[in-house]
Amino acid sequence: MLAYDIINKTKRGTALTEEELRFFVSGVVDGSVTDAQAAAWLMAVCMNGLSPQETSALTMAMRDSGDVLDLSAIAGVKVDKHSTGGVGDKTSLILAPIVAACGGRMPKMSGRGLGHTGGTIDKLESIPGFSTDIGFDRFVETVNKAGFAIVAQSGHLVPADKKLYALRDHTATVDSIPLICSSIMSKKLATGADAILLDVKMGSGAFMKTEADAVRLGEAMVETARHVGRQCRAVVTDMDAPLGFCIGNAIEVEEAVQVLRGEVGGTLGQLCLDLAAHALSMSDFGTTEECRKTALSAVESGAALERFAQMIDLQGGDAAITEDPSRLPQPKYSHVVRAARSGSLSTLHSEEIGLAAMSLGAGRVNKGDSLDLSAGIRLHCERGTRLSEGDAIATLYSSSVTDFSAAEQRVKNAVLLTDSAPQVHSTVRCVVE
Repeated sequence: MLAYDIINKTKRGTALTEEELRFFVSGVVDGSVTDAQAAAWLMAVCMNGLSPQETSALTMAMRDSGDVLDLSAIAGVKVDKHSTGGVGDKTSLILAPIVAACGGRMPKMSGRGLGHTGGTIDKLESIPGFSTDIGFDRFVETVNKAGFAIVAQSGHLVPADKKLYALRDHTATVDSIPLICSSIMSKKLATGADAILLDVKMGSGAFMKTEADAVRLGEAMVETARHVGRQCRAVVTDMDAPLGFCIGNAIEVEEAVQVLRGEVGGTLGQLCLDLAAHALSMSDFGTTEECRKTALSAVESGAALERFAQMIDLQGGDAAITEDPSRLPQPKYSHVVRAARSGSLSTLHSEEIGLAAMSLGAGRVNKGDSLDLSAGIRLHCERGTRLSEGDAIATLYSSSVTDFSAAEQRVKNAVLLTDSAPQVHSTVRCVVE
Protein backbone atom coordinates (compact mmCIF):
# COMPACT_ATOMS: atom_id res chain seq x y z
CA MET A 1 0.00 0.00 0.00
CA LEU A 2 1.39 3.41 -1.01
CA ALA A 3 0.48 6.95 0.02
CA TYR A 4 0.83 7.93 -3.66
CA ASP A 5 -2.00 5.59 -4.66
CA ILE A 6 -4.26 6.87 -1.87
CA ILE A 7 -3.68 10.48 -2.93
CA ASN A 8 -4.40 9.55 -6.54
CA LYS A 9 -7.67 7.77 -5.68
CA THR A 10 -9.02 10.75 -3.71
CA LYS A 11 -7.86 13.12 -6.46
CA ARG A 12 -9.93 11.11 -8.95
CA GLY A 13 -12.95 10.80 -6.63
CA THR A 14 -12.54 7.07 -5.99
CA ALA A 15 -13.62 5.93 -2.52
CA LEU A 16 -10.96 4.77 -0.08
CA THR A 17 -11.29 1.66 2.06
CA GLU A 18 -11.08 1.69 5.84
CA GLU A 19 -7.69 -0.08 5.59
CA GLU A 20 -6.33 2.60 3.25
CA LEU A 21 -7.46 5.40 5.55
CA ARG A 22 -5.97 3.70 8.62
CA PHE A 23 -2.70 3.16 6.72
CA PHE A 24 -2.57 6.82 5.71
CA VAL A 25 -3.42 8.19 9.18
CA SER A 26 -0.86 5.87 10.81
CA GLY A 27 1.73 7.11 8.33
CA VAL A 28 0.95 10.73 9.14
CA VAL A 29 1.57 10.03 12.84
CA ASP A 30 4.78 8.00 12.46
CA GLY A 31 6.19 10.17 9.65
CA SER A 32 6.22 7.53 6.91
CA VAL A 33 3.69 9.72 5.07
CA THR A 34 5.48 12.99 4.39
CA ASP A 35 4.00 16.44 5.04
CA ALA A 36 3.95 17.01 1.27
CA GLN A 37 1.94 13.83 0.70
CA ALA A 38 -0.47 14.61 3.55
CA ALA A 39 -0.96 18.16 2.22
CA ALA A 40 -1.66 16.84 -1.28
CA TRP A 41 -4.27 14.41 0.07
CA LEU A 42 -5.92 17.15 2.18
CA MET A 43 -6.26 19.32 -0.90
CA ALA A 44 -7.76 16.38 -2.83
CA VAL A 45 -10.32 15.93 -0.01
CA CYS A 46 -11.03 19.66 -0.02
CA MET A 47 -11.72 19.57 -3.75
CA ASN A 48 -13.60 16.26 -4.03
CA GLY A 49 -14.93 15.57 -0.55
CA LEU A 50 -15.36 12.20 1.16
CA SER A 51 -18.38 9.93 1.37
CA PRO A 52 -20.10 9.52 4.76
CA GLN A 53 -18.51 6.05 5.04
CA GLU A 54 -15.05 7.46 4.32
CA THR A 55 -15.59 10.31 6.79
CA SER A 56 -16.57 7.84 9.53
CA ALA A 57 -13.59 5.60 8.76
CA LEU A 58 -11.22 8.60 8.79
CA THR A 59 -12.71 9.76 12.09
CA MET A 60 -12.19 6.37 13.74
CA ALA A 61 -8.66 6.02 12.36
CA MET A 62 -7.82 9.43 13.83
CA ARG A 63 -9.50 8.56 17.12
CA ASP A 64 -7.44 5.37 17.38
CA SER A 65 -4.16 7.18 16.66
CA GLY A 66 -3.82 7.92 20.40
CA ASP A 67 -5.41 7.20 23.76
CA VAL A 68 -9.14 6.46 24.03
CA LEU A 69 -10.53 7.21 27.48
CA ASP A 70 -12.55 4.71 29.50
CA LEU A 71 -15.17 6.60 31.53
CA SER A 72 -16.90 3.51 32.93
CA ALA A 73 -15.86 4.56 36.47
CA ILE A 74 -18.22 7.54 36.18
CA ALA A 75 -21.77 6.63 37.15
CA GLY A 76 -24.67 7.33 34.82
CA VAL A 77 -24.94 8.52 31.23
CA LYS A 78 -21.97 10.68 30.29
CA VAL A 79 -22.73 13.59 27.93
CA ASP A 80 -20.00 15.63 26.28
CA LYS A 81 -20.66 19.02 24.71
CA HIS A 82 -18.69 20.73 21.96
CA SER A 83 -19.02 24.19 20.47
CA THR A 84 -17.52 25.01 17.10
CA GLY A 85 -16.30 28.31 18.56
CA GLY A 86 -17.51 31.86 18.82
CA VAL A 87 -17.21 35.23 20.54
CA GLY A 88 -18.35 35.45 24.14
CA ASP A 89 -19.19 31.75 24.17
CA LYS A 90 -19.05 30.75 27.83
CA THR A 91 -21.89 28.23 27.60
CA SER A 92 -19.87 25.32 29.02
CA LEU A 93 -19.31 27.25 32.26
CA ILE A 94 -23.07 27.62 32.67
CA LEU A 95 -24.46 24.52 30.97
CA ALA A 96 -22.31 21.93 32.78
CA PRO A 97 -23.22 22.96 36.37
CA ILE A 98 -26.91 23.17 35.40
CA VAL A 99 -26.82 19.63 33.99
CA ALA A 100 -24.90 18.40 37.06
CA ALA A 101 -27.41 20.00 39.44
CA CYS A 102 -30.17 18.07 37.65
CA GLY A 103 -28.39 14.73 38.11
CA GLY A 104 -26.53 14.57 34.80
CA ARG A 105 -22.84 13.85 34.22
CA MET A 106 -20.62 15.99 31.98
CA PRO A 107 -16.95 15.02 31.78
CA LYS A 108 -15.46 17.65 29.48
CA MET A 109 -12.10 18.24 27.85
CA SER A 110 -11.74 21.69 26.32
CA GLY A 111 -9.22 23.75 24.40
CA ARG A 112 -7.58 27.15 24.47
CA GLY A 113 -8.58 30.09 22.35
CA LEU A 114 -6.84 31.19 19.16
CA GLY A 115 -7.61 34.31 17.16
CA HIS A 116 -10.97 35.98 17.73
CA THR A 117 -12.59 32.92 19.37
CA GLY A 118 -12.12 32.32 23.09
CA GLY A 119 -11.18 29.10 24.84
CA THR A 120 -12.93 27.57 27.86
CA ILE A 121 -9.61 26.55 29.43
CA ASP A 122 -8.30 30.14 29.31
CA LYS A 123 -11.45 31.39 31.00
CA LEU A 124 -11.20 28.83 33.80
CA GLU A 125 -7.51 29.57 34.34
CA SER A 126 -8.45 33.15 35.21
CA ILE A 127 -9.87 31.71 38.47
CA PRO A 128 -7.08 31.93 41.09
CA GLY A 129 -5.59 28.49 41.80
CA PHE A 130 -7.77 26.62 39.29
CA SER A 131 -6.04 23.66 37.65
CA THR A 132 -7.07 22.34 34.25
CA ASP A 133 -4.43 19.58 34.42
CA ILE A 134 -5.53 17.33 37.28
CA GLY A 135 -4.82 13.80 36.06
CA PHE A 136 -7.35 11.24 34.91
CA ASP A 137 -8.18 9.69 38.31
CA ARG A 138 -8.90 13.09 39.84
CA PHE A 139 -10.91 14.02 36.74
CA VAL A 140 -13.15 10.98 37.25
CA GLU A 141 -13.42 11.69 40.98
CA THR A 142 -14.44 15.30 40.32
CA VAL A 143 -17.17 14.25 37.89
CA ASN A 144 -18.53 11.68 40.34
CA LYS A 145 -18.61 14.27 43.15
CA ALA A 146 -19.62 17.50 41.39
CA GLY A 147 -21.35 16.01 38.35
CA PHE A 148 -18.90 17.61 35.93
CA ALA A 149 -15.27 18.57 35.40
CA ILE A 150 -13.56 20.63 32.72
CA VAL A 151 -9.90 19.95 31.96
CA ALA A 152 -7.40 20.63 29.19
CA GLN A 153 -7.22 18.04 26.46
CA SER A 154 -4.51 15.43 26.98
CA GLY A 155 -1.55 15.55 24.63
CA HIS A 156 -2.01 11.80 24.03
CA LEU A 157 -5.47 12.14 22.50
CA VAL A 158 -5.75 12.10 18.69
CA PRO A 159 -2.17 12.98 17.70
CA ALA A 160 -3.20 12.55 14.06
CA ASP A 161 -5.45 15.59 14.36
CA LYS A 162 -2.66 17.78 15.68
CA LYS A 163 -0.50 16.98 12.65
CA LEU A 164 -3.27 17.19 10.08
CA TYR A 165 -4.75 20.40 11.49
CA ALA A 166 -1.35 22.13 11.38
CA LEU A 167 -1.09 21.22 7.71
CA ARG A 168 -4.67 22.29 6.98
CA ASP A 169 -3.95 25.67 8.55
CA HIS A 170 -1.03 26.20 6.15
CA THR A 171 -2.61 24.78 2.99
CA ALA A 172 -6.01 26.53 2.88
CA THR A 173 -7.86 23.25 3.50
CA VAL A 174 -9.47 24.15 6.83
CA ASP A 175 -12.90 24.70 5.31
CA SER A 176 -13.60 21.11 4.19
CA ILE A 177 -16.65 19.72 5.99
CA PRO A 178 -15.36 16.08 6.04
CA LEU A 179 -12.06 17.31 7.52
CA ILE A 180 -13.79 19.55 10.07
CA CYS A 181 -16.09 16.68 10.99
CA SER A 182 -13.30 14.14 11.45
CA SER A 183 -11.22 16.62 13.46
CA ILE A 184 -14.02 17.39 15.91
CA MET A 185 -15.58 13.94 16.15
CA SER A 186 -12.30 12.02 16.52
CA LYS A 187 -11.58 14.05 19.67
CA LYS A 188 -15.12 13.75 21.00
CA LEU A 189 -15.17 9.97 20.44
CA ALA A 190 -11.74 9.60 22.05
CA THR A 191 -12.99 11.18 25.27
CA GLY A 192 -15.38 8.27 25.77
CA ALA A 193 -18.75 9.92 26.46
CA ASP A 194 -21.99 8.04 25.83
CA ALA A 195 -23.66 10.98 24.07
CA ILE A 196 -22.38 14.07 22.30
CA LEU A 197 -24.15 17.44 22.16
CA LEU A 198 -22.85 19.78 19.45
CA ASP A 199 -23.37 23.54 19.43
CA VAL A 200 -22.70 24.41 15.78
CA LYS A 201 -22.22 28.16 15.42
CA MET A 202 -23.15 30.13 12.31
CA GLY A 203 -22.75 33.79 11.38
CA SER A 204 -20.13 36.53 11.32
CA GLY A 205 -18.28 35.33 14.43
CA ALA A 206 -18.33 31.64 13.49
CA PHE A 207 -16.35 29.49 11.09
CA MET A 208 -19.53 28.49 9.25
CA LYS A 209 -20.91 31.78 7.94
CA THR A 210 -24.29 30.54 6.69
CA GLU A 211 -27.03 28.44 8.25
CA ALA A 212 -26.91 26.04 5.31
CA ASP A 213 -23.20 25.31 5.87
CA ALA A 214 -23.73 24.93 9.63
CA VAL A 215 -26.54 22.44 9.00
CA ARG A 216 -24.34 20.48 6.57
CA LEU A 217 -21.60 20.26 9.19
CA GLY A 218 -24.09 19.26 11.89
CA GLU A 219 -25.55 16.55 9.67
CA ALA A 220 -22.08 15.20 8.86
CA MET A 221 -21.11 14.99 12.54
CA VAL A 222 -24.40 13.42 13.65
CA GLU A 223 -24.19 10.85 10.83
CA THR A 224 -20.58 10.03 11.74
CA ALA A 225 -21.57 9.44 15.37
CA ARG A 226 -24.48 7.26 14.26
CA HIS A 227 -22.19 5.13 12.12
CA VAL A 228 -20.13 4.25 15.21
CA GLY A 229 -23.15 3.71 17.47
CA ARG A 230 -22.94 6.92 19.47
CA GLN A 231 -25.89 9.16 20.34
CA CYS A 232 -25.40 12.67 18.96
CA ARG A 233 -27.40 15.86 18.49
CA ALA A 234 -26.40 19.13 16.82
CA VAL A 235 -27.98 22.47 17.74
CA VAL A 236 -27.31 25.18 15.14
CA THR A 237 -27.04 28.55 16.90
CA ASP A 238 -26.54 32.16 15.85
CA MET A 239 -23.13 33.85 16.22
CA ASP A 240 -23.82 36.98 14.15
CA ALA A 241 -23.51 38.90 17.42
CA PRO A 242 -21.42 38.02 20.51
CA LEU A 243 -23.06 35.67 22.98
CA GLY A 244 -23.85 37.59 26.14
CA PHE A 245 -22.46 40.98 27.09
CA CYS A 246 -18.88 40.06 28.07
CA ILE A 247 -15.94 39.02 25.89
CA GLY A 248 -12.62 38.01 27.44
CA ASN A 249 -11.56 35.55 30.12
CA ALA A 250 -12.11 36.65 33.74
CA ILE A 251 -14.95 38.89 32.58
CA GLU A 252 -16.72 35.90 30.99
CA VAL A 253 -16.37 33.87 34.20
CA GLU A 254 -18.00 36.78 36.01
CA GLU A 255 -20.89 36.79 33.54
CA ALA A 256 -21.28 33.02 33.87
CA VAL A 257 -21.62 33.44 37.64
CA GLN A 258 -24.24 36.16 37.09
CA VAL A 259 -26.27 33.83 34.85
CA LEU A 260 -26.04 30.99 37.38
CA ARG A 261 -27.21 33.41 40.07
CA GLY A 262 -30.22 34.23 37.91
CA GLU A 263 -29.13 37.87 37.61
CA VAL A 264 -28.60 37.83 33.83
CA GLY A 265 -30.89 36.07 31.38
CA GLY A 266 -31.32 37.24 27.83
CA THR A 267 -29.91 35.37 24.87
CA LEU A 268 -27.07 33.73 26.81
CA GLY A 269 -29.22 32.45 29.66
CA GLN A 270 -31.94 31.14 27.36
CA LEU A 271 -29.43 29.34 25.12
CA CYS A 272 -27.80 27.65 28.11
CA LEU A 273 -31.18 26.42 29.32
CA ASP A 274 -31.96 25.11 25.83
CA LEU A 275 -28.63 23.27 25.62
CA ALA A 276 -29.04 21.90 29.15
CA ALA A 277 -32.47 20.58 28.17
CA HIS A 278 -30.95 18.72 25.21
CA ALA A 279 -28.11 17.29 27.33
CA LEU A 280 -30.53 16.09 30.01
CA SER A 281 -32.97 14.58 27.52
CA MET A 282 -30.06 12.69 25.93
CA SER A 283 -29.35 11.38 29.45
CA ASP A 284 -32.89 9.97 29.74
CA PHE A 285 -34.23 12.58 32.18
CA GLY A 286 -37.37 13.21 30.13
CA THR A 287 -38.46 15.16 27.10
CA THR A 288 -36.62 18.30 26.07
CA GLU A 289 -39.53 20.43 27.33
CA GLU A 290 -39.58 18.66 30.71
CA CYS A 291 -35.81 18.93 31.03
CA ARG A 292 -35.85 22.66 30.32
CA LYS A 293 -38.16 23.21 33.28
CA THR A 294 -35.85 21.11 35.46
CA ALA A 295 -32.85 23.14 34.27
CA LEU A 296 -34.58 26.43 35.06
CA SER A 297 -35.39 25.16 38.57
CA ALA A 298 -31.71 24.29 39.11
CA VAL A 299 -30.78 27.92 38.41
CA GLU A 300 -33.61 29.45 40.41
CA SER A 301 -32.87 27.27 43.48
CA GLY A 302 -29.13 28.09 43.44
CA ALA A 303 -28.23 24.41 42.98
CA ALA A 304 -26.39 25.05 39.70
CA LEU A 305 -24.23 27.78 41.24
CA GLU A 306 -23.41 25.44 44.14
CA ARG A 307 -22.21 22.79 41.65
CA PHE A 308 -20.01 25.37 39.92
CA ALA A 309 -18.43 26.33 43.25
CA GLN A 310 -17.93 22.66 44.14
CA MET A 311 -16.18 21.92 40.85
CA ILE A 312 -13.91 24.95 41.23
CA ASP A 313 -12.95 23.83 44.74
CA LEU A 314 -12.27 20.23 43.65
CA GLN A 315 -9.96 21.52 40.89
CA GLY A 316 -8.00 23.68 43.30
CA GLY A 317 -9.60 27.04 42.50
CA ASP A 318 -10.95 29.85 44.64
CA ALA A 319 -14.64 28.92 44.89
CA ALA A 320 -15.32 32.25 46.62
CA ILE A 321 -15.40 33.91 43.20
CA THR A 322 -18.97 32.59 42.91
CA GLU A 323 -19.89 34.93 45.78
CA ASP A 324 -17.38 37.70 45.07
CA PRO A 325 -16.33 37.93 41.39
CA SER A 326 -13.99 40.83 42.26
CA ARG A 327 -11.54 38.10 43.37
CA LEU A 328 -10.98 37.41 39.66
CA PRO A 329 -8.17 39.31 37.84
CA GLN A 330 -9.13 42.99 37.56
CA PRO A 331 -7.99 45.34 34.77
CA LYS A 332 -5.82 48.38 35.41
CA TYR A 333 -7.19 50.45 32.53
CA SER A 334 -10.56 51.03 30.89
CA HIS A 335 -12.09 53.09 28.10
CA VAL A 336 -15.72 53.70 27.10
CA VAL A 337 -16.80 53.58 23.44
CA ARG A 338 -19.80 55.82 22.75
CA ALA A 339 -22.35 56.05 19.95
CA ALA A 340 -21.57 58.70 17.32
CA ARG A 341 -25.26 59.10 16.43
CA SER A 342 -28.72 58.04 17.52
CA GLY A 343 -30.35 54.92 16.14
CA SER A 344 -31.24 51.28 16.69
CA LEU A 345 -28.37 48.83 16.96
CA SER A 346 -28.90 46.78 13.81
CA THR A 347 -25.55 44.96 13.55
CA LEU A 348 -22.94 43.97 16.12
CA HIS A 349 -20.37 42.09 14.06
CA SER A 350 -18.99 39.25 16.20
CA GLU A 351 -15.63 38.81 14.50
CA GLU A 352 -14.76 42.52 14.81
CA ILE A 353 -15.68 42.48 18.51
CA GLY A 354 -13.57 39.36 19.00
CA LEU A 355 -10.61 40.95 17.23
CA ALA A 356 -11.01 44.06 19.37
CA ALA A 357 -10.83 41.92 22.51
CA MET A 358 -7.78 40.13 21.11
CA SER A 359 -6.01 43.45 20.53
CA LEU A 360 -6.54 44.26 24.22
CA GLY A 361 -4.68 41.08 25.24
CA ALA A 362 -7.65 38.76 25.72
CA GLY A 363 -6.78 36.50 22.76
CA ARG A 364 -3.83 34.95 20.94
CA VAL A 365 -2.41 35.42 17.47
CA ASN A 366 -0.13 32.39 17.93
CA LYS A 367 -0.62 29.36 20.16
CA GLY A 368 2.27 30.27 22.46
CA ASP A 369 1.12 33.84 23.13
CA SER A 370 0.45 34.79 26.75
CA LEU A 371 -2.89 36.32 27.73
CA ASP A 372 -3.97 39.26 29.82
CA LEU A 373 -6.68 37.44 31.75
CA SER A 374 -8.17 40.75 32.96
CA ALA A 375 -8.61 42.10 29.41
CA GLY A 376 -11.91 42.15 27.62
CA ILE A 377 -15.00 44.02 26.54
CA ARG A 378 -18.28 44.64 28.32
CA LEU A 379 -21.11 45.47 25.94
CA HIS A 380 -23.83 47.82 27.18
CA CYS A 381 -26.33 47.05 24.43
CA GLU A 382 -27.48 44.29 22.12
CA ARG A 383 -29.12 44.05 18.72
CA GLY A 384 -32.36 46.00 18.76
CA THR A 385 -31.29 48.43 21.50
CA ARG A 386 -32.21 52.07 20.82
CA LEU A 387 -29.23 54.37 21.43
CA SER A 388 -28.87 58.14 21.64
CA GLU A 389 -25.76 60.00 20.54
CA GLY A 390 -23.13 59.67 23.29
CA ASP A 391 -24.62 56.54 24.88
CA ALA A 392 -22.10 53.89 25.94
CA ILE A 393 -21.76 51.01 23.48
CA ALA A 394 -19.00 49.14 25.28
CA THR A 395 -16.29 49.45 27.91
CA LEU A 396 -12.83 48.18 26.99
CA TYR A 397 -10.56 46.71 29.67
CA SER A 398 -6.87 45.82 29.79
CA SER A 399 -3.89 45.65 32.11
CA SER A 400 -1.39 45.46 29.24
CA VAL A 401 -2.71 48.03 26.75
CA THR A 402 -3.03 51.75 27.44
CA ASP A 403 -3.77 52.95 23.90
CA PHE A 404 -7.35 51.88 23.21
CA SER A 405 -7.63 53.54 19.79
CA ALA A 406 -7.26 50.38 17.67
CA ALA A 407 -9.75 48.38 19.76
CA GLU A 408 -12.18 51.32 19.81
CA GLN A 409 -12.07 51.55 16.02
CA ARG A 410 -12.82 47.83 15.69
CA VAL A 411 -15.83 48.17 18.00
CA LYS A 412 -17.07 51.12 15.96
CA ASN A 413 -16.55 49.09 12.77
CA ALA A 414 -18.66 46.30 14.30
CA VAL A 415 -21.62 48.57 15.01
CA LEU A 416 -24.31 49.63 12.56
CA LEU A 417 -27.00 52.02 13.80
CA THR A 418 -30.14 52.41 11.69
CA ASP A 419 -33.27 54.51 11.96
CA SER A 420 -35.58 51.50 11.95
CA ALA A 421 -35.50 48.64 14.42
CA PRO A 422 -33.85 45.45 13.07
CA GLN A 423 -35.43 42.02 12.92
CA VAL A 424 -33.93 39.93 15.74
CA HIS A 425 -33.75 36.19 15.06
CA SER A 426 -33.93 33.31 17.50
CA THR A 427 -30.53 32.14 18.75
CA VAL A 428 -31.37 28.48 18.10
CA ARG A 429 -31.90 28.11 14.36
CA CYS A 430 -32.54 24.36 14.15
CA VAL A 431 -31.71 20.97 15.68
CA VAL A 432 -30.14 18.09 13.75
CA GLU A 433 -30.54 14.60 15.18
